Formats: sequence, C-alpha cells, structure tokens
Amino acid sequence: MKKWSYAIVVVFLFTLMFSVPLTHAEKKEEQPKKALQIPDSVLTITKENTYPNPTQDLPTLQPSELTEELIKTARVKIENPHLIRMLNESTVNSTPFALGYRAVIYLGQWALNYESSETAPNWEYQKINTNYYDNRGGKANYQIHYVQEAQKVVRGGLTAKVPDAEDVKKMMLLKASEKTGLPLAFETVVGAGTKKDHVYNIPPKRLGYLYGFAPAVNEKGKVTYGEVYLMLKGNKKMIVVKNVTSQGIGAWIPLQDHVSFGFAATERPR
Repeated sequence: MKKWSYAIVVVFLFTLMFSVPLTHAEKKEEQPKKALQIPDSVLTITKENTYPNPTQDLPTLQPSELTEELIKTARVKIENPHLIRMLNESTVNSTPFALGYRAVIYLGQWALNYESSETAPNWEYQKINTNYYDNRGGKANYQIHYVQEAQKVVRGGLTAKVPDAEDVKKMMLLKASEKTGLPLAFETVVGAGTKKDHVYNIPPKRLGYLYGFAPAVNEKGKVTYGEVYLMLKGNKKMIVVKNVTSQGIGAWIPLQDHVSFGFAATERPR
C-alpha cells in the first residue's frame, strides 16, 4: 500500500512540474500585441469627417475542416484568403473502392503567404490641407483651427509590381492592421468642410500656418509564390506546392480618418 501511495505522489509531482511552465507559456502567448502609439499631433476625425469612409472589415477567413486538413499537408504556409475561400468551397468525397486511384489537379500559381519584416509609420505621408492667417497687423493673438478646404483622396499602394497584386495587398493589410492596431486602408477620403475645434494661437506680427497631413504606415516584407496542386491518391488527399519563389515587397497604407497637424508662426511668408 505504501509503495502505491509513493508512486501516486511521484506521478503527481512530475505532472505538476511540467504543467506549470506550459501554463505560463500559454498565458504569455495570449497577451495581445502592443498597438502602435499615436503622437499627440495626430487627431481622429471619424465623427467630423464630412465624407463617410467605409469601415474596413478584415475578418480572418477560417478554413473549413477539409481545407485545414489539406493546408497541413502542404510544406509551404498557405495564408492567402482567396485560395482558402476556394478550398472552402471545394468538396472531395472519399470512397472505399479508391484503391489504386490517383489524380493530380493543378489549382494555379498563387501568392501563398506574406511575412512582415518591418512596419513603420509616417505621420506626414501626404499634405492634404493648409489653413493660413496673416496677423502681422494684429495686436492680440488670433485663434485658428483646422478646416479642410477641399476634398482630398489619399491613396496608398504597393511599391513595386508583383503578380496577384490584390491578393498581396489583402495579406499585407491584414498583417499591418494586426501589428499596429490601427484602422488602415489603401484609400481614405477627407471631405471638404471637415473641422476640428482644437485651437492654435497666432501671435501679433506673425503669419500663421496650420498644415494637415494624412498619416500612413510603411509595410515591408516578403511574399511567397508557388504552383499549387491537389493530389488524390487512394483515400488520401494532399496539397503539393512546386516551384516556390519569394520576393521582397513594400507598401504604403494610409491611416483612415486621422489627420496629423503641424503649426508654424513666422514673420515672413513661407
């Protein structure tokens, strides 16, 4: 009886010793990534924008049970939402009489995945507005605030031509949004008449300039391409990827419904 009790205690301690670090590791992985910090000079105009930008809905497409099974057989990571959607819509039925059956189906050349290496903000990506007032004849401070003079469309895009550009852009946008926690979009519009109440003081004998800039994120990394085949061999189903290539790629992705402000009070015109 004592031997059995001793054995149970040893097994319990052994299990506890190995389960505690695993629990800590799981908790560490579950911690959310720190979002990119926005400086005080960058203000949101979501409510004030006279042009209602469509909200970017970027759900991660969940693979079906069959798709997940197929993706696991591939030697190259597959993250392209377009390819995953196509696999989700496919059906492969197994039969007990498939002995000796073999088929190879070519699914095409695809951008398989995107791996991010750097995500850096440019808070003054593109100048979109200038508010100006001449207070050189004034005797007191003049208060100026932001008013968008004309509608401005701000576009980002890839820095080089690559195959399957739209698929690459979607994967880069997903990765950049995940890393920064910011509302990113390859196109955003600031409507005419958009205002912000924040006040900037122009001293007497000075010219005041309030500049508005559209911020953006510069995303860099590499995209992997390959020829994708669906192989059926008996009752087995698998994905085979051939002629795998990778190339570097970059993109500018604007920050939606945000404006970065710069103020200057000078004696001479700029």
